[in-house]
Amino acid sequence: MSLIKKLAFTATAVALCIGSITAKAQSNKKPNVIIILTDDQGYGDVAAHGNKVIKTPNMDKMHDNGIRLSNYHCGTTCAPSRSGLMTGADGNRAGVWHTIGGCNILREKFVLMPEVFKENGYSTAMYGKWHLGDSYPYLPEDRGFDETVSHGGGGVGQTPDYWENDYFDDTYFRNGTPEKFKGYCTDIFFAEAMDFIERKKDEPFFVYLSTNAPHGPYNVEKKYYDIYKDETSITDRQKAFYGMITNIDDNMGILDKKLEELGLKDNTILIFTTDNGTAAGHSGKLGNEKGFNAGMRGHKGSQYEGGHRTPFFIRWKDGKLTGGREIDQLCMNFDILPTLMDLCNLGKVDGPAHDGIDLAPVLTKQVNKLPHRYCVVDNNRIQQPEKWRMCSVMDDEWRLIDGKELYNIKNDPGQAKDIASQHPDKVEEMRDAYEKWWKYTSRDFGHYEAYKIGSTQNDESTITVHDLHTFTANAWNQSYVRDPFYGKKPALAKGYWMIDVQEEGEYEISISRWPRESGLALGDTTPQHGTQTKWNNVNPAGIFIDLKKATLNIEAIHQEKPVDLSKKEVNFKAYLSEGRQHLEASFTTSKDVEFSAFYVYIKKL
Repeated sequence: MSLIKKLAFTATAVALCIGSITAKAQSNKKPNVIIILTDDQGYGDVAAHGNKVIKTPNMDKMHDNGIRLSNYHCGTTCAPSRSGLMTGADGNRAGVWHTIGGCNILREKFVLMPEVFKENGYSTAMYGKWHLGDSYPYLPEDRGFDETVSHGGGGVGQTPDYWENDYFDDTYFRNGTPEKFKGYCTDIFFAEAMDFIERKKDEPFFVYLSTNAPHGPYNVEKKYYDIYKDETSITDRQKAFYGMITNIDDNMGILDKKLEELGLKDNTILIFTTDNGTAAGHSGKLGNEKGFNAGMRGHKGSQYEGGHRTPFFIRWKDGKLTGGREIDQLCMNFDILPTLMDLCNLGKVDGPAHDGIDLAPVLTKQVNKLPHRYCVVDNNRIQQPEKWRMCSVMDDEWRLIDGKELYNIKNDPGQAKDIASQHPDKVEEMRDAYEKWWKYTSRDFGHYEAYKIGSTQNDESTITVHDLHTFTANAWNQSYVRDPFYGKKPALAKGYWMIDVQEEGEYEISISRWPRESGLALGDTTPQHGTQTKWNNVNPAGIFIDLKKATLNIEAIHQEKPVDLSKKEVNFKAYLSEGRQHLEASFTTSKDVEFSAFYVYIKKL
């Protein structure tokens, strides 16, 4: 054999050997995981579920080619749903039963999904909406994510979000630091996720891609609205809402192509789901409906099926989670963490027990039937949860609503006929299940979470009225910061925040009506912001409020100062001891109306 032939033979053998090693390494590599969670998109807002108007070809492909859970349920609203997904625990038990008012802060003691993945050697990232705490130690970068790009609060334009964000060319927080971006929100979050995936392609990664769309306000590029502009069966608002969903779908197609280009598609567990029932995809009553709700009763926030039954598609070719198979047994959002731990062979991380069950055996056909159980969803968007309030007790086919109405959804999917009187034993059995659930999930209701201040890991804490513990309407959205009289009720709430001082000492507490990044003084006004459309109002002009006095109360500490309207904030100094404390910071107007400050900044001196 000539030297050239020997070298060629050797090179071929080496290449085959390397290829074999690479293939073996790939086969032994833990699967990557991507969860796409959209906001306020209901079960009926997907074409594959029977919607003949909306265009969602990439979601439809997942429906047809992966495995779909057709009896999957989550919380009735945003934050409670997300807490269950992230913890594997019932959302109420994890401390999140509301979307504002300090009752959307996920309990620190729980171990979250990204922490589990990180402890098992994964790189972790989150893009989009968090809604489980807006200050240390409850931010996404504090809870196990290596990289984050997120907006504040429960939606773009809410009070904790960067001032005047409106979905286009916004400023988001990269690992907690404000950064200006160019483009539409959903496009940005998907692009950032794909950049992370490309950088981490040679190691296992977990990506939580949690879009704020199609949550209101319904701001969308004109080209997506125009897809539906001539459709007469939906309202103008629904045209924008559907456009936002089609934009998400387009981004899903781009992501899928990127995974294929990088050779990651087959060994990536891809999940698509949503956080509650539709917010805008269906309106009107039977016979005069607009949009589509898959025959279900109720929308976002409802205890009826349309409030919490949502799409769930999962695809993983290497794990044989393919074929368009449907599983119609009761599945919950808090089942997903224990399921992924099994599918990815992740070791347990010490922390509170999971409430969810492992769905992997039924996904992989090891078993045909999940064990019978009762689960509960409710709507307790108040400071102190109330027993039996807007609740549904569920198993595979029965629904007990508010402890009174009974429906069999196999025979009556629209929950039109209450048959409680015909099945008193079933009602009693399901009421008993609720009693056990309430006793279990309410054990920590006597403990609100507290933002930690004075920590060496956090130079300054920003706290907003969004998290104010109060029983009245508060300025949770920047529209109400601009004009507290904009809504049905004045958003001039009086309440308190929970803080946990990490180190005793002298602190500066600065309070303001406007966020610092606005550059506005206390007495300033500001013009309207945004573009008026058929389906959205502009943000109102920022009105003048004649502030006269500022007050600070922290336990027995009481201070008052006159307000200089030419200044941007009022600064207090106080010596604080360690531990949990009630913080009250307020303004009083010339008409003696007292209300809590919209923005509070705290730092140790």
